Amino acid sequence: MKLLEKIQLGNLRLKNSMAMAAMTRGRADINGLVGDMTVAYYRQRASTGLLLTEAIRISEDATGSPFTPGIFTEQQIASWEKVTAAVHEKGGIIIAQLWHTGRLAHSIDRNGKLPFAPSPIAIRGMQHFTSQGMKQYEIPREMSVSEIQQTIKDYGQAAKNAIAAGFDGVQLHAANGYLPNQFLAESANQRTDHYGGNIPNNARFVLEVIQELIGAVGGEKVGIKISPFHPYGDIVMDAPARTYTHLIQELNKLDFAYVELMRRNPNFASPDHYVAENEIDFFGSKIRQAVIANGGYDKASAEAELEKGIATLVSFGKLYIANPDLPERFANNASLNEPDRATIYGGGKHGYIDYPLWNE
Repeated sequence: MKLLEKIQLGNLRLKNSMAMAAMTRGRADINGLVGDMTVAYYRQRASTGLLLTEAIRISEDATGSPFTPGIFTEQQIASWEKVTAAVHEKGGIIIAQLWHTGRLAHSIDRNGKLPFAPSPIAIRGMQHFTSQGMKQYEIPREMSVSEIQQTIKDYGQAAKNAIAAGFDGVQLHAANGYLPNQFLAESANQRTDHYGGNIPNNARFVLEVIQELIGAVGGEKVGIKISPFHPYGDIVMDAPARTYTHLIQELNKLDFAYVELMRRNPNFASPDHYVAENEIDFFGSKIRQAVIANGGYDKASAEAELEKGIATLVSFGKLYIANPDLPERFANNASLNEPDRATIYGGGKHGYIDYPLWNE
């Protein structure tokens, strides 16, 4: 079974071709610190080839939702050191996903400060989860060029902090409607300077952040996650195929480890003008770096994806919530636990670290 084969990813030797996708779980405290529960959560899942953490805020300005972790204070770094040590003790590999939410945020959880974004355009058609319940999105404040440049530096410092905390690498979260994705999309970016107005300018922010990360920690420790056709967060592009083809062509010029390529979620309707191609086939073959296929896979479809030869790994999300020993379950053709949906986002140990192992 290809899913269980050892592989090389950059400078990392992985025990299998499975990755745990980044998933927000809402178990950090109000200061963005992770605790013993989070240590146990990642330790339980260390048998996977590559662990991608939940999204981690790169700065105070990156804050979007309550109870999400950060990696910009000494206390936050120290809290993550316990996680990475526990994973390494079990022979695991763990990557920090670096996160800036941009306009996918609310002032309630930002000390009254409006979120900022490429342009002052509010998200339509959805609400935001806050510490005071669901709220309508606010009109974000447009970022100045100096704020853009500072944010790029914040990514670089967060990457250095992640390596100091013992992570094996970092991943730029450029998917799911967050800040890098917002720069790429005309529905969020109406700038007329060199960070907007055409496809090369829209892609500039993502490329400059990746270059910053490579400079900070070395390309062998850097990856990126993209979601070309996924419209979450009111992300609509005039020509997504052209936008991402350009982005990939420019990324191909840079030395880094991998691209995690997320397929569109069928629960979200794509705009009528979006093409219907399978993202892994359409974009994956254009990518020079290793490809991690992501988005709704089960054992059979993941194995078939690897057999096609485009993807090097497949990342799983929801299956890992309820099945910390997913590689062992696949190896033994064991049945899968079903996740408790009420405890996915926030709560205590229940639905987080109390799912039984396959042989219990």
